[in-house]
Amino acid sequence: MATVTFDKATRIYPGSEKPAVDGLEIEVGDGEFLVLVGPSGCGKSTSLRMLAGLEDVNGGAIRIGERDVTHLPPKDRDIAMVFQNYALYPHMTVADNMGFALKIAGVNKAEIRKRVEEAAKILDLTDYLARKPKALSGGQRQRVAMGRAIVREPQVFLMDEPLSNLDAKLRVQTRTQIASLQRRLGVTTVYVTHDQVEAMTMGDRVAVLKDGLLQQVDTPRNMYDRPANLFVAGFIGSPAMNLVEVPITDGGVKFGNSVVAIEREAIAAASDKGDRTVTVGVRPEHFDIVNGEAKSLSKDEPAGLAVTVNVVEELGADGFVYGSAEVNGKHQDLVIRVGGREIPEKGSVLHVVPRGGEAHVFSTSTGARLSD
Repeated sequence: MATVTFDKATRIYPGSEKPAVDGLEIEVGDGEFLVLVGPSGCGKSTSLRMLAGLEDVNGGAIRIGERDVTHLPPKDRDIAMVFQNYALYPHMTVADNMGFALKIAGVNKAEIRKRVEEAAKILDLTDYLARKPKALSGGQRQRVAMGRAIVREPQVFLMDEPLSNLDAKLRVQTRTQIASLQRRLGVTTVYVTHDQVEAMTMGDRVAVLKDGLLQQVDTPRNMYDRPANLFVAGFIGSPAMNLVEVPITDGGVKFGNSVVAIEREAIAAASDKGDRTVTVGVRPEHFDIVNGEAKSLSKDEPAGLAVTVNVVEELGADGFVYGSAEVNGKHQDLVIRVGGREIPEKGSVLHVVPRGGEAHVFSTSTGARLSD
């Protein structure tokens, strides 16, 4: 197989001064599953199309293995692409769709049949080889598109939001199939999605883009535990991380009616920038609901931050509380995970503090991570 290298790859569309992709640097390992994720317009599909040869590269280079493919046509790059809309030929059978690229390449009929049958067996499509695409469900059509890529035995698979046309249940099922299939075949894969849950559950590594710039590339676990900046912190995780701007005080930060201890280095880094506040990030599962015994800055008020419960999502084993609080005179929405047997009443008030050692600290002015 092969590695894939984006070496400061840049794409500027005609008539625009701002790059759609700006100096992208990523090294994808041999056999790795890399997911490009980000909001609409962040440059993830453009990056994939540059790798496929469907978009010009205005600066930098792209390599597949040791070959510089920056200016090679798509047919010479040894890649196979799976599109969002399947792109199947409606007048051809499943077998003909899957084998069409091989037919064009001049592969003999016996070899085509063998490869198509092998791919159909892997994808559970054997019984559908004689059907036309209109006689298939959306999930089956997507598997045909996958089969067409597999039979080509390329060095790299490229997938552009292949699950976005499927319903929610089928998406979960199909993403599991794609991830296990990729590991079985061992083909280097670059996968584009706007769905961060899809990215976190499928990728060996995840690359987050925003406005054409790479924000962070890391394993899903590391990205969840150590987001590089405020954008990644707010984008990765479902529900998203709570981001609260709080004042710096002696010993840490003032969080409602409590002082939360954070690393001295983080406080020092913020002070060096002239910041009087920092932005503290807390995952919904990392809030503790405090009782009357918790230490409070004021004898008249309970400890922690007072959160008014607006909506509760009961999920059985646990639940999510969607509430609001006043922080430094500003309205702040918060999400808190609670136990399934500890669901509060709508309209009630909870007092919460971040669990020790679980708060992430970011510079309010630059958005960069300050805590280790």
